[in-house]
This record gives sequence, structure tokens and C-alpha cells, in this order.
Amino acid sequence: MYAAMVTVTIDDGKQDEALERLKSQVVPTVKAAPGFVAGYWLRPEANNGFSLVVFDTEEHARAAAPPVGVRLPDSNVTVDTVEFVEVAVSA
Repeated sequence: MYAAMVTVTIDDGKQDEALERLKSQVVPTVKAAPGFVAGYWLRPEANNGFSLVVFDTEEHARAAAPPVGVRLPDSNVTVDTVEFVEVAVSA
């Protein structure tokens, strides 16, 4: 299994709007991606959002992850970092 660790920046004052879009659009889309195993999106801190999404293979993780530097369409969120790490142990 591989995890995609993603950090984003959310425009000032737009955290609630970003959280609603996350729940209504982003999470369902990611859950439907090939190889999806589990996902965790943390409540934004200040203007920063964090997620850890696990897929069955590195290829599926890379295919589903957003590109670094992109501003998500019709949103107030910019992708800062995306890292791919093999899952060593899960419970």
C-alpha cells in the first residue's frame, strides 16, 4: 500500500467553505478512485489543510493525487506538497 500525503493552503476566511467542498466533492471523488483503501482529511489549522490517503499501489496513489502548485478548480485551495510513501504497517 502507498499513502499520498498532501498539504494545501486555504484562502483567508475560506476554511468553512473549503471544508464543505471537501465533504461534498473531493472526498466522494477520491473514494471512487481506483485502488482507494482509506483517507483521512484533517480539520484545517489556520490556512493549512492536511490529508493522508492510502491506495493499494503507488501507481494508483500517484494517479489520484493532485499536482503540486495547482489551484483546485472553482475553489479557494492551492496544493502545496504531495509526497508518496509506502505504508509499513497498518492496524
